[in-house]
Amino acid sequence: MTLQTRKLGGEGLEVSVLGLGCMGMSHAYGAPDNVESTATIHRAIDLGVTLFDTAEVYGPFTNEELLGRALVGKRDRVQIATKFGWVIDGSGRRRDLDSRPQHIREVVDASLTRLRTDRIDLLYQHRVDPKVPIEDVAGTVGDLIKEGKVLYFGLSEAGVDDIRRAHEVQPVSALQSEYSLWERNLDDAVLPAIRELGIGLVAFSPLGRGFLTGQTRRAEDYPKNDYRSWGDPRFQGENYDANMKIADAVRDLARARGASASQMALAWLLQHGSDIVPIPGTKRRVFLEENLGAAEITLTEAEAGRLSAVVLERGVAGKRYAEHDLNLVGRC
Repeated sequence: MTLQTRKLGGEGLEVSVLGLGCMGMSHAYGAPDNVESTATIHRAIDLGVTLFDTAEVYGPFTNEELLGRALVGKRDRVQIATKFGWVIDGSGRRRDLDSRPQHIREVVDASLTRLRTDRIDLLYQHRVDPKVPIEDVAGTVGDLIKEGKVLYFGLSEAGVDDIRRAHEVQPVSALQSEYSLWERNLDDAVLPAIRELGIGLVAFSPLGRGFLTGQTRRAEDYPKNDYRSWGDPRFQGENYDANMKIADAVRDLARARGASASQMALAWLLQHGSDIVPIPGTKRRVFLEENLGAAEITLTEAEAGRLSAVVLERGVAGKRYAEHDLNLVGRC
C-alpha cells in the first residue's frame, strides 16, 4: 500500500492522506496496551502514514511519551502534531484553559522532551482561551516557528472569527475539528471560511468515535474509564437507538460495495475535499489496516449521495459533547 499525500495550508505542510489519531492509545478509551499501540505506530509508518496526532493532555503526558518512544529511529519519516492550552493539576486532571504566552512556551519545551525530538511539526491550540487574545497566541507560536521549535501552526475546534484573527498574525496551516459523514457542524460557516483562507482540515473522530463502524455499544455498557460511557450524548439512551439506524444503513451500503462501514465513511470524507485529512484513531493494527484501505476506494457519485442521504434523512440524535465541553468549542 502506498498512501498519497495532501497539503495542509499554504506554508508547505504535506502529510499522508490519512493520519493516525493516537489519543485512544493512552486516554479516554479504556485500558492502554502499550505493546500493541507501539506495534500499530510502527505498522502505520510502514504503510505510509506520516501524520501522528497527540497532545499533552492525553494521559495526561503519557501519550506523548508513548509516541516519542515509538518514533526513536523513525522520527525523520513522520510529522508529529501535538497541542497546548490546558492547566493540568497534580492529580492529572484538566482544570482550566491556559494559552498565556509563557505557558505555551513551557508546554512546548515539555512536549519536546516527552516526544524525544527537537521540533514539533504541527502545533495546535487545543481550545481557544477567551482570557488570552488569539493574536497573542498566534504571535507566540510564530516566534516558536522562527526559533525552529515548531514548524506549522494549527487551531482546534475554533470558530470563524478566531481563525481569521489568528491567521492574520501567523498563517494557520490546519484546523482540527470533529468532522465526519454524520458530524457536519463545519459545513455552514467554518469549512467555507478555511477554504477561503487556504487552511486545511484535519478531521478527528471521522468514524463518529466508532459509531459509524456499527460495532459500538451503549454508553452504560462501556467501562467508566471509557469516554463514551459518560461524555458523548450520542451514545446514551434513545439517542443510541436512533443513531444505530444510521450505522446500520451505512453498513448495508458498505456490504453492497464489498467494503467495511469504516472504509465507506472514510472514503466519503476523503472525497469530500482534497484539503481534508482524516485521523481515525486506533490502538490495534487490524483496525489501522482496515481504515487505511479507505484510501484505495473511490465512491461513485451515487454511492456518496446515498451515504449523505442516510444521515440527512434520519438526523443524528444528541449533541456531540456534554454541555461543559460543548461550551469550549467555537460552534456546536
